[in-house]
Amino acid sequence: MQALITLGAFLLTLGVLVSFHEFGHFLAARACGVRVLRFAIGFGKPLFTYRAPNQTEWVLASIPLGGYVKLLDGRDRNQVICQNDRKDAFDHKPLWQRSLIVAAGPFANFFLAILLFSVIYISGAPQLPAVLQTPPENSIASQLGIAQGDRVLSWQKLSSGGPPIAGEFEAVRSWNSLRWNLMDALTGNTGFALEIEDSEGGHLIKSFKAEGLPRMRPDGDPMKELGLLPIATPLNQWKELKLRPLDASVVAAQRVWLITKVSARLMLGMLTGQASLKQLGGPLSIADMAGKSVQVGWQAFLAFLALISISIGMLNLLPFPMLDGGQLLYDAWELVAGKRVSVSVQEQLQKVGFLLLISLSLLALFNDLQRYFLP
Repeated sequence: MQALITLGAFLLTLGVLVSFHEFGHFLAARACGVRVLRFAIGFGKPLFTYRAPNQTEWVLASIPLGGYVKLLDGRDRNQVICQNDRKDAFDHKPLWQRSLIVAAGPFANFFLAILLFSVIYISGAPQLPAVLQTPPENSIASQLGIAQGDRVLSWQKLSSGGPPIAGEFEAVRSWNSLRWNLMDALTGNTGFALEIEDSEGGHLIKSFKAEGLPRMRPDGDPMKELGLLPIATPLNQWKELKLRPLDASVVAAQRVWLITKVSARLMLGMLTGQASLKQLGGPLSIADMAGKSVQVGWQAFLAFLALISISIGMLNLLPFPMLDGGQLLYDAWELVAGKRVSVSVQEQLQKVGFLLLISLSLLALFNDLQRYFLP
């Protein structure tokens, strides 16, 4: 039963996220007057095919591990386009429209994440309070006198190592919101200050200077070295966060931006050796997290979908051939050089991009196998 739930949640996750990503490309293409030949979810043998009156094929295929939108494109050597149809081809559109169509897929994923978080905040979600446990010995929080039971009331990012500014503190709604702010400070090496209420009701300001923060290292845990960790709190003491639609959208957009910043820095850290490549997860990790989140509840599953949607959006913006970011890199070259990258050069770069993606996929799968099958 557990395996069926995990598999079902995994397929639902892929179906929703891939569909939304490709639908972003589809809508942008139609808005720019480009004919869409096929909208496919999955690869391999088609299980269901529908041909719309506008000649677009809608396909559901047997291998649900991706999808694609096939556009009318004169640079595709497998397509023969008559003169009357050239105006509807992707390659005959101006650069800004072609770039918009390419970027629409990843940005659809970011929009989906905002939408999902908004639904959670509108419906009302229980939040773990930002009450701290006893910090580990020799951690920065321990050195600053943080004690068990201290509650974080508000937060302020310090600029240029200066002191906290009265009136500039932002309220901390929950441990989760504080955790993302802390990760933002650690990955960005930015100092911050916390307004804390101690167990006796006193209010204190604790400043964490940028020069004293732990650095990102492949073998380190900066959150543990920082020492700010939540105390276990019974569920009946959690507070519900419920916002009006407009407020929920604003908070959701802020959360997506914050998660994107932190994730981008962690991704860059993997490339520079500051973060461990073991953090890279593959399909087994996604399936496991999907199964666990759906069993916790629909809000946890929506939050998981939002996080994975952000990851897919960011992954597709990487400047690798075969990804949307690679095509945007070609567009940037065209903007600067005044001419397009030739089809032959793109084909050679596609092979390099394919090898890079296969290597990343194998590394992620290897991490999964170590994580779930090796002691």
